[in-house]
Amino acid sequence: MTETAPAAAAPQATAAATFATRSPATGERLAEYPVHGPEDISRVVARARTTQAGWAALPASRRRELLLRWKKAIAEDLDTVARTIAQETGKPVGDAELEVVLTLEHLAWAARNAPRVLGRRGVRTGLFTVHQRACLVHRPLGVIGVIGPWNYPLYTPMGSIGYALAAGNAVVFKPSELTPGTGVLLAELFDSAAPEHAGLLTTVTGAAATGDALARSGVDKVAFTGSPGTARKVMAVCAETLTPFLAECGGKDAVIVTADADLEAAADAIVWGALSNAGQTCAGVERVYAVREVHEELCARVVEKARALRTGAGADAAYGPMTLPGQVAVVERHVSGAVAVGGRALLGGPAAVRAPYVAPVVLTGVPEDAPAMTEETFGPVVTINAVAGVDEAVKRANASRYALGAAVFCGSGRTGAAIAARLRAGAVSVNSVLGFAAVPALPFGGSKDSGFGRIHGEEGLRAFTSVQSVTVQRFAPAIALTSFAVPAATRERAVRLARALHRRR
Repeated sequence: MTETAPAAAAPQATAAATFATRSPATGERLAEYPVHGPEDISRVVARARTTQAGWAALPASRRRELLLRWKKAIAEDLDTVARTIAQETGKPVGDAELEVVLTLEHLAWAARNAPRVLGRRGVRTGLFTVHQRACLVHRPLGVIGVIGPWNYPLYTPMGSIGYALAAGNAVVFKPSELTPGTGVLLAELFDSAAPEHAGLLTTVTGAAATGDALARSGVDKVAFTGSPGTARKVMAVCAETLTPFLAECGGKDAVIVTADADLEAAADAIVWGALSNAGQTCAGVERVYAVREVHEELCARVVEKARALRTGAGADAAYGPMTLPGQVAVVERHVSGAVAVGGRALLGGPAAVRAPYVAPVVLTGVPEDAPAMTEETFGPVVTINAVAGVDEAVKRANASRYALGAAVFCGSGRTGAAIAARLRAGAVSVNSVLGFAAVPALPFGGSKDSGFGRIHGEEGLRAFTSVQSVTVQRFAPAIALTSFAVPAATRERAVRLARALHRRR
């Protein structure tokens, strides 16, 4: 990619400070972007608030039409979007194209389903409120601040951006300083699709200080994706003004493999889940618990498939470099530490961990209290440990301080669903990995150190609204209880009626 000037969709910064992005694969300088400070962000949020009022006033059908127009613009420029993602992250273009495809699916679902999910809904009243008509109204919050990650710089933040816009909000998006070009391009495409609503989606660029300024800017909610440590810092800032906060943090996702599982399918899925995007996936596979009867064979199949993969920047590479250089040190610490405490490297090992390309690493026999089993590795490393049975596998899977995703491989889908019900993960796929991430109607999110709140699906739309309860009195009540003028005899009659009714089972 040749060096370019900051794009028009990124607002001009008041200060002259800029920063440059570089290719993780080659070190090549990609582009330069402004560092937006508090004054810039205050101006952007004020503009977004003005624009949002007109957006929220539109009929839901009109918002749907404009969002689908935006989807079309992204689809028509898919090659450019994917190329930008690939250049900024280092991932193969094919992986970037898949990211765009999944994004389009989610945006289409949010645009088409928001009117149904968020439409006014009547609710039934009770015995003493039969004279009232009651309904729920979902109202947009206003301006949403979205702080996005670098590993999936389009798909992940769009789980908040697309759903927030569909719910009637404006969005100010702060992408990672490693991938600002993707965020700028996203806002450019929105402005080209809906020029009459320019400013509804604005991308601001910078590092941690820019994210801090966004959290302090008076936005009506912050949706954050990143590490648990950074989430705590952003949440503390939001707490100062009681700004609602949604956090999608990390994962240490487990896969359970039973004795009757299809081992070929399980191995194929484990390798992809652990190594795609160089393992830089919050819901990627990091731990595998296989029952002893199939553990050795599963390990052999995983090693065989992983060994055949090639890393690099070429079109034939299975995955690219580590996008964040500092993450290589974490991977090296986990792998070396695992081997030092008795784990075995079936493939790779400490020597495989070299920046920027980390070769596949397959471990086994790693103690459960080793950092490689308790901390998020976020690299192309997977540990396959043997367990006595499903009960032990479930116990170990649930022991993590993360609870984002999981998978189960077994011979029966019904049995797999029963095992899934025992897992504390926010999402579980049976006989596949990450199947839930491709279904727009399913909510996504976790608990514990994986964060809280949900994006995607109906819950993802409602996450960016406030619920208003409305009652309209249709006629005068037979027994009026909300008045100081209610006779004592009327209250006594109401009490007798309630006692008689609620004594029944």
